[in-house]
Amino acid sequence: MSREQQAVAQARKAFETGRSRSLEYRVLQLKNLQRLFLEKQKEISDASKKDLNKSEVGTQLFETLGLEGEISLAIQKLKEWAAPRPVEKNLLTLSDTVYIQPEPLGVVLIIGAWNYPWAVTIQPLIGAIAAGNAAVVKPSEVCVHTAKVMEDLLPLYLDKELYPVVTGGVPETQELLRQRFDHIFYTGNSMVGKVIMEAAAKHLTPVTLELGGKSPCYIDKNCDISIACRRITWGKYTNCGQTCIAPDYILCEPSIQDRVIEEVKKSIKDFYTDNPKTCPDYGRIINQRHFKRIMGLLKDSTVAAGGDNDESNCFIGPIVLRDVKPEATVMQEEIFGPLLPILPVSGLDEAIKFINKGEKPLALYVFSADEKVYLSITTADLHMCHFLLNLLYFNSKNYLQKVYE
Repeated sequence: MSREQQAVAQARKAFETGRSRSLEYRVLQLKNLQRLFLEKQKEISDASKKDLNKSEVGTQLFETLGLEGEISLAIQKLKEWAAPRPVEKNLLTLSDTVYIQPEPLGVVLIIGAWNYPWAVTIQPLIGAIAAGNAAVVKPSEVCVHTAKVMEDLLPLYLDKELYPVVTGGVPETQELLRQRFDHIFYTGNSMVGKVIMEAAAKHLTPVTLELGGKSPCYIDKNCDISIACRRITWGKYTNCGQTCIAPDYILCEPSIQDRVIEEVKKSIKDFYTDNPKTCPDYGRIINQRHFKRIMGLLKDSTVAAGGDNDESNCFIGPIVLRDVKPEATVMQEEIFGPLLPILPVSGLDEAIKFINKGEKPLALYVFSADEKVYLSITTADLHMCHFLLNLLYFNSKNYLQKVYE
């Protein structure tokens, strides 16, 4: 029996003991997880620094702060969430006692991502624990140091039989996907998402996939361009562009393109100084394979700003591209890096037409003083867009200071 098979069998056996069904036991596990983030923040931050050059403040803000809030919410609401919920009767159920009783699914698989390895791996784990499930946790092997810390720390704080951690690369993930689970959570790219859906279909396992996409920005010529570019700059270059809801490209009229470029350059300097390479708040590309992929996207586009890079250090400075064509290489896939293409369009109608040609992204960012512009663009769920913009209210260090000025 392989290590992966053993982990799944162990989790199934532990779940069948029934101990994860107790609300008290679930709360205990959640509190232990909460304690991990309080006691091991340094280890978590050090690993994030080694993997992605994230600052300590950046790790807290983008990785652990949200998780601590999620845990507190689950502890506070667990009794309410687990309680039976009455259902309105109809003619078929008139003489019955009708209610919905939440039940644990069983053993779930959580396949994490490397760009925000704690946030996207532990958030579904919090839900799995709160719901009374067992969970096999598979951190991304790409963030080597964080995966090791996760492997070392989680068993010290959580029930290691109910919540085993399995590390490794593609072969280990493939072996896990051959096993039967009751639900699979995955965050990452669409290509791997298809592989996971195919594997899940063999067991009719339900899946939750959080995938990426080319999230557009539309800048209306009548908006406050300075504010729009400041917010786009923050969202684009945070974590060196390696964010699934990062603004992927800008659509604007040709008459404001030069102004947009200048305002983005100004914001880059404000956030990351004249030399982002030495700025503690500017990240790094996760590895050299992704470095080469991102640099390859530049081959048929015009650089309007930036361009500094260092393969040995996995450093790519913030780059702005101008007059980008729809057929350009950089427009054929999700960038997931610090390149910001600007595509000139004649106006709102052409922007909507262009966005509609592509797959639906995770987010859409619209900057306009006219409410009709917001209502006209319906290619994505606009409530998803609020996530990034709401984060701008946080105020910490260079890249967040005065972002709303």
